[in-house]
Amino acid sequence: MRTLYHLWLHPFSRKVRVVLAEKKLDFDAKIEKIWERRTEFLALNPAGDVPVLVESDGTTLANSQVICEYLDEVYPEINLIGGDPVQKAETRRLTSWFDVKFNKEVTENLVGEKLMKRFMRMGEPHGPSIRAGHANIHYHLDYIGFLTEKRNWLAGDNFSLTDISAACHLSAIDYIGDVPWEEHKAAKEWYAKVKSRPSFKQILKDKIPGFAPASHYDDVDF
Repeated sequence: MRTLYHLWLHPFSRKVRVVLAEKKLDFDAKIEKIWERRTEFLALNPAGDVPVLVESDGTTLANSQVICEYLDEVYPEINLIGGDPVQKAETRRLTSWFDVKFNKEVTENLVGEKLMKRFMRMGEPHGPSIRAGHANIHYHLDYIGFLTEKRNWLAGDNFSLTDISAACHLSAIDYIGDVPWEEHKAAKEWYAKVKSRPSFKQILKDKIPGFAPASHYDDVDF
């Protein structure tokens, strides 16, 4: 049985979980408290972060994009990156947008400061960072709306890794109720489609001990 080491609400861990579910691959999910710096885990990934996927044959992979690219190559029946070079490039471009730019400008400033910093006892939330996250998210939600004006999904006609990445970041932020959905109808409609997929329902069951989610968090008809 393959094993995935992950953390609750961690967008990159969620990304791999959804890809595994889309491809209908069984796995054993294990919470890894990365702040504990376990020797056994560091032997799997010296960087000390999640996600880490260990295949049944012992193959060990770290970094969400590396894992997802590997899964798309080894289990190609359900393609999540694209069939031709142009589509692959667009999927990778936009996936990087959400995993790098969105993560830095929004996810880290909101989820990182308001929830994870408290949970890991890393000090008080930084007010200016939170305000920046609240300001920045509008630009990104507008971009999602722009992308979906002429496309079925973010990267093109088909559901892809880009949709998974973007939705996983937003799901973490939506847990704390910080996504202004009512101001961004197009983004809300796109996210509702993602939330309705069977692969996404499992991650919406995640609960942080001691931190209840927003009331609409797991509601498809939010």
